[in-house]
Amino acid sequence: MAQLELKNLSVHFGGVKAVQNVSLQIEKGEFRGLIGPNGAGKTTVFNAVTGAAQPTQGEIYFEGTKLNGMRPDKIAHMGIARTFQNIRIYPKMTAAENVAIGLESYPSYNAFSAMLRLPHVVRRDKEIKRLSLEYLDRVGILEYKDHEAGALPYGLQRKLEIARAMAGNPKLLFLDEPAAGMNTQEGLEMVTFLKELHSNNTDLTIVLIEHHLEVVMQLCQTINVLNLGSLLAYGTPKEVQCNPDVIKAYLGERRKTYGE
Repeated sequence: MAQLELKNLSVHFGGVKAVQNVSLQIEKGEFRGLIGPNGAGKTTVFNAVTGAAQPTQGEIYFEGTKLNGMRPDKIAHMGIARTFQNIRIYPKMTAAENVAIGLESYPSYNAFSAMLRLPHVVRRDKEIKRLSLEYLDRVGILEYKDHEAGALPYGLQRKLEIARAMAGNPKLLFLDEPAAGMNTQEGLEMVTFLKELHSNNTDLTIVLIEHHLEVVMQLCQTINVLNLGSLLAYGTPKEVQCNPDVIKAYLGERRKTYGE
């Protein structure tokens, strides 16, 4: 059984068919790419799986459980986390405090206990602080733990957002354009970081939306291509970049083989 399965998924907004009849399966531990031109429906697929958009038709299953109609927080607690195309952090909070928010998705004590600072509250707060630093260390930005998140360089903000997503201990991680806005060197550093993230978390499934094709080709084992809301192609990076339909719809008439 696939970890994530979409069956004939469609998402319409009025007369706009953002996603139309998309079916795919993703296995546990995969690093899957989801690419396509602007407006192809990539982020809408993410939104449908995470509960931010409701399917017009079709079904979504995660580890055999149907997600249709489920609240976003319930879906997150099942083990699905995501980042966003536009970075969503708390700019006036420190890096450590941002990660702590991801660790507090399950309230472990009530307001009365917090006000009295009962022993179990103190213990939990210490554990949250320890884990926050651990996740910052895992993404290589521990030295910035006390820095305001909004003051961090763009690339570090991306890593911080991933650290916060990882703090929820996800089984499936959606990354929406993590290299967006980066220069060539920053993009290469992100590729190295994501390779290490996946290799160090072998059970973690990652699905990547990215317009930097060199990033996708270096990271992803398999790729789905969307165009105008529908699936256009599926295969290995080599198969996808040689597919004439993909070349025409996504790459244009110019053909380029990355990594060669």
